Amino acid sequence: MFIGPVFTRELVTAPRRIRFYVARAIYVAALLTLVCTAWLLLTGTQDVRNVGDMARFGATVFQLLAPLQLALVLFFSALLTASAVAQEKDRRTLVLLLMTRLSNSELVLGKLFSSLLQVLVLLMAALPLFMLIGLFGGVSLPQIGWVFAVTLATALAAGSIGSTFALWREKTFQTLALVFLLLMFWLAAAELLIAAGGWGVRWHGISAAAWGEAISPWRAVLIAARPSVGQAAVIGSYGSPAHLFLGVAALITVAANALAMLRVRVWNPSREIQLQTAAGEDVFHKPADSQAADASLAPSPHAAPQPTRHVWDNPIIWREIRTWAYGRKVLAIRVAYLVLAALSALGVHAAATVDLPNRGAIALALAPLLVLSLILVNALAVTSITTERDLGALDLLLVTDLTPAEFLFGKLGGVFYVAKEMIVLPAALCIYLWLAGATTAENAFYLIVALAIADLFVATLGVHAGLTYINSRHAVAVSLGMVFFLFVGIATCMRIMMSFGGSFELQLAPFLVFMVGGGISMFVALGHRNPSAAIGLASIACPTLTFVAITSFLQQQTLGVFLVVVGAYGFTTAAMLIPAVYEFDVASGRTSAAEE
Repeated sequence: MFIGPVFTRELVTAPRRIRFYVARAIYVAALLTLVCTAWLLLTGTQDVRNVGDMARFGATVFQLLAPLQLALVLFFSALLTASAVAQEKDRRTLVLLLMTRLSNSELVLGKLFSSLLQVLVLLMAALPLFMLIGLFGGVSLPQIGWVFAVTLATALAAGSIGSTFALWREKTFQTLALVFLLLMFWLAAAELLIAAGGWGVRWHGISAAAWGEAISPWRAVLIAARPSVGQAAVIGSYGSPAHLFLGVAALITVAANALAMLRVRVWNPSREIQLQTAAGEDVFHKPADSQAADASLAPSPHAAPQPTRHVWDNPIIWREIRTWAYGRKVLAIRVAYLVLAALSALGVHAAATVDLPNRGAIALALAPLLVLSLILVNALAVTSITTERDLGALDLLLVTDLTPAEFLFGKLGGVFYVAKEMIVLPAALCIYLWLAGATTAENAFYLIVALAIADLFVATLGVHAGLTYINSRHAVAVSLGMVFFLFVGIATCMRIMMSFGGSFELQLAPFLVFMVGGGISMFVALGHRNPSAAIGLASIACPTLTFVAITSFLQQQTLGVFLVVVGAYGFTTAAMLIPAVYEFDVASGRTSAAEE
């Protein structure tokens, strides 16, 4: 095939894996459960009297599932492509691929499409369900076609970005952080253009808001999900912004992959591997002039001794804090995050300083930054373990006299230090909301404490997944996927509750399926290898208590939300952390269970 043997091998071997079928079945079943839940809520709160009511239900459910599917595709396309290439680099197998006869295009496109194969199959599996929704009425076949076209274009663009950054950067955390930051910049730039359109800014005679909708996958899928009747052509001769978005996504896809093809053998092997090669640590060879240069730089045996660095009693946290354990590009990540935080702060300030603070606008400006912060903290935590394992350093640490507490708390301490901006700045914005009078001191306290618990939860989850899963790609996918699904699930439940209003007591029964399914999924993800009663109890309690927190929030019972979040996720954190400390030797293989 034109994209080479890498994709051909994945295409042949993927159907042999049971998880390939399980993921497809679970995804379609989850979407179908959402439709059934919405129907139960509709029939439980109001009467369905005519065809018009059915059509309104179909349109509402379609406009609920379309952006949900886009969010999943955007996140997992970038995550799977980035983690697949990053794992190859961590295990040094990418260098072996570079030594074969694979062309640059076969290597780049093969890794891209093999990583996206699962996403593309899930999209194909969900298409019949979306067609089924059209039978309710209120949804036309062109709407479904445009929604899937936008979603597919988003998958290719996000996957290309993830693959290109992974081929460029050496450290896994750098790759994941830069990819997620770039995706956030993409969405934020579109929202800024939309806001500028409200100020009368125009370009080539077209409103900046229309251009913002044309470059944003989120806005494009919302437009595509709406009926086309009565929609005017707002981007010159291109028609709807959803039409132009396909061109924007195609341009991003082509540009990213073209850059990767041109530079893949320049970026790889990385400078770090080249230095190891010069030191004789690998089988590759450098030119004679380079070897002579390295020899000239070698210290003379008569040179004065170099000053040594004092290592703390806990060498793990010393390495995390006092060295560039995650690469020097962490500085670029911090700068990019500071820019996003400044944009979020401007949005919060604009919404909080008006005569009547707009809570919806405040949430729209603040929530993406909070979600991004937690995802980055989680990515840092899980890659701090997986990178050690892939490089073989974890095995060396296990034969030292380091105690489990020193290792685990050293890793967590390093995560919190490196990600300090991502922890402190969201809390500072919450304090600003109180100083600006947009919230009370009580609610600001609730926000800050809940954020601290959430940061501890996602960091512990990352370390737990990194230790539990031997395969680094699975560990990253499970850890980041759980954090992402948590926020997506909460947002989806709130959207359904507001779309099909009624008594919260009547909504409890339809959501029981999600509570049970979420509990089972959480237990499988966290406790399938080392099950414990605490993790089992946390898996049962977390989905139910999260539903209670959502209903309390919608009823403006902030104390209830605070108590539930602190209790549920604080207990879950302890359920992961305490066994990790006291059963670390058994879980990591230091000793056998029989010896214990």
